[in-house]
Amino acid sequence: MIFWQLFLVYLKIGLFGFGGGYAMLTLIQADVVDKYKWISTQEFTDIVAISQMTPGPIGINSATYIGYTAVQNAGYSTELAILGSCLTTFAVCLPSFILVLLISYYYSRFKNNKYVEAAFLGLRPATVGLIAAAALMLMNRENFIDYKSILIFGAAFILTWKYKVHPILMIFIAGIAGLVLYW
Repeated sequence: MIFWQLFLVYLKIGLFGFGGGYAMLTLIQADVVDKYKWISTQEFTDIVAISQMTPGPIGINSATYIGYTAVQNAGYSTELAILGSCLTTFAVCLPSFILVLLISYYYSRFKNNKYVEAAFLGLRPATVGLIAAAALMLMNRENFIDYKSILIFGAAFILTWKYKVHPILMIFIAGIAGLVLYW
């Protein structure tokens, strides 16, 4: 039963997750944490952090980790948890794959159509809103924000924005800062 539910949830997330992985996070939390309670808010936050640091898109990485964790939390074996991770990864990618095939076929015909242009103009601000909602969603009790967190955030923001520090180096620096400040 959990496998079918995971497949349907991630199929829906893949279909309506406009704006990429960060925009998908609010959809994922609404179903996986709030509705079905397959994982806790703390597990979700940890999975998001791990998904950000591992190579690949955050939506696909989080689908893989959540599929595994949800099945394992339901009491199934490691082998079935691996199947759960494969299933959620496939389900979240399937709508995009089909849409890209269809869009690539028809886009050249309709790219100058005023209705198509208007639809894309409407999707842009919605995407920014979904990404902002994902950032706000991660500000919860499990992610207690103290002065040390604000200090790391401020330093990361300035180093990335003003000094153009590479994101991988920024992750490393933030990890070291976390060790120093929280140990």
